Formats: sequence, structure tokens, C-alpha cells
Amino acid sequence: MTIEPGFLDEIERYARSQKRNVASQFQGEQRSAERGEGLTFADYRRYAPGDDTRRIDWKLFARTDEFYVKEYEAERNLTVHVLLDSSASMDFAGEEGLPTKFEFAAKLGLGFAYLVAREHNDFRFVRFDETYDRLDRGRSNRGEVLGLVDTLNAIEPAGDADFGRALESYAATIGSRSLVLVASDFLEPADEIERGLEALARNKLVLARVIDPVERDLPVSGDAVVEGLEEERTLRTHLGNRRRESYRQRLDAHVDDVAARARTLRARHELLGTDAEFFEAFGQVWAE
Repeated sequence: MTIEPGFLDEIERYARSQKRNVASQFQGEQRSAERGEGLTFADYRRYAPGDDTRRIDWKLFARTDEFYVKEYEAERNLTVHVLLDSSASMDFAGEEGLPTKFEFAAKLGLGFAYLVAREHNDFRFVRFDETYDRLDRGRSNRGEVLGLVDTLNAIEPAGDADFGRALESYAATIGSRSLVLVASDFLEPADEIERGLEALARNKLVLARVIDPVERDLPVSGDAVVEGLEEERTLRTHLGNRRRESYRQRLDAHVDDVAARARTLRARHELLGTDAEFFEAFGQVWAE
């Protein structure tokens, strides 16, 4: 896989062209219900001995002859968690010139990380298969994202995805309500996917489901040999119109099933073809 460092410049140009959307993407997500010394006004309360007199609203005193102090919502940095599927099924590109599903999904994650860091918020970048592996070093800046480009280029997707175990384990490390992007082909049993997503559901959850056009519409017919990506086995079969239609119906049913379970968990589910123009797909995932 090869993601060029210049990709970050493309993300920067996207950010400048979408300045309003980028700046407001997480508006309202960063505020705590706790009262503190943040910048967002919350309410007034009567002055009490020991309060900082600098917080007294003197204009309100002039109108009411009572001392009131301003209270503010305590603000905290938003943390965005990118969870990238690195199982073997992601290492697939059915047509020459198209990215693998892993490359496409990785670029989505890098785009999120870059724009989050650009807004001075924090990100965590994780890959998962049967378990998870955190890839970032805790520095949410452009240099960190640039380092992730090299890290991701060195990864060769392998193994099986275990949504239940991997996502449950990672969810236990998230300390406060965050935004979580899961980028995957979601080619696992829907029950296991739901198990993992349930563990993350207290957060704002976005699912980017990447699919290759060859997976969407089988390009072959007649006798064929199908090779497994996550299992070392082959299958000889005959792909006639009926079997092709049956395959498409099963794929559509699985996509619809996962999307329905996502809605139940108040997660957003976006289906993205790897043959799509990248920034159109990215905008689809990034936008509210």
C-alpha cells in the first residue's frame, strides 16, 4: 500500500474549502455539564463569599442591585478515535488502479486525524483484527499524522477480524464521551459486529463501510475458483445468473442488517465504494 505524504496537503486544501463545516463539525460535543472556567456562558447565580469578584456581572448589578456571578460550562478537548480494520479481507482491490479497501479506509482515518488535530483536538489511531493495536504516540499534530502515513504504508492486512473482542477491549480504554470512527468492510457476522458496536455506543459513533466494486457486482460468470482472504481455502463453483443474484441479495441483506443495527445504537452508517472520488466519500463520512 502506498499513501503519499502529499495526501495531507490535499486534506488541507479540503479543510480550507470546507472551513465552516470543519470548524463546526463537533460543535456542541465538547461541552461538559459541569460548571467551571470555560469560555461558554451557562448561567447566573447569586454571589457567595469566596467567589471571584471578577466574575460579578456589574451591568446586572446596576439593574437589580444584587450581586450575580457568571457561570461557564467547563470545556474539554474532544477526542476522536479512529478504529481501522486491518484484517485480511481489507487487502483487496478487484480492479487495477483502484486502492485496496485498507488503503481507502486508512485515508479516511488519516483525514479525520488531520482535521481533528487542525482544530486543536485530540485523536487516537488504532488498527484492529482479532485484537487492537494503538498506532499513534499521543501527539495530536500534523507531524503525528505524517508519521502515521509511514506506519500505515508498512502494514500488510492479515488475519481475521473479531469485532466483539477487539472493540470491547478498546472501548474499555475510552475515558470520556468521544467520537469514534470505525472504518471496515464489516464482513463479519452481524451479531459479532453489533456486540463490538454496543461497547462503543455511549460515544458518537460513525461507521464507514468500504466496499470494492467487484464485491458489489461480481464481474465473472461460468466456472470459477474463489479464494478466501481470511481462510486458506478455495472453492470451485459455477456462477450463473441465479447464483450471482443470490450473492447480491445476501450482500445487500447483510449491509441492510448492519445499517439497521447501527441505527438502533444511534450510530451513523455510510456505505462507500472504493471506486468513488475520495473527497466525495470523505465528505459523506465527515459531514453531520
